[in-house]
Amino acid sequence: MSGGEEDAWTPHYARRAEKDISQLDRQVRRRVLLAIGRLIADPDHAAGVRKLTGRPEARLRVGDWRVIFEAEPESHTVIVHRVLPRGRAYDR
Repeated sequence: MSGGEEDAWTPHYARRAEKDISQLDRQVRRRVLLAIGRLIADPDHAAGVRKLTGRPEARLRVGDWRVIFEAEPESHTVIVHRVLPRGRAYDR
């Protein structure tokens, strides 16, 4: 067995994130999903990731879009909460 399998991360999409992604234009959706794939491949060293202040989530920057997510190291799961344009990504 290769060492990579035990370090594999799994994406989990919240229902709201699935809806956000389904409403994206085809090119933007492709870029967002590729960026999430890179995040899943190596969450500790992914480019464009920043921890959000005062919140448990982090954000992944994909051009003018933001992927709001949480990484759960104990279960090797990345939970994608939302995919929003930059201007709406940080409203609560």
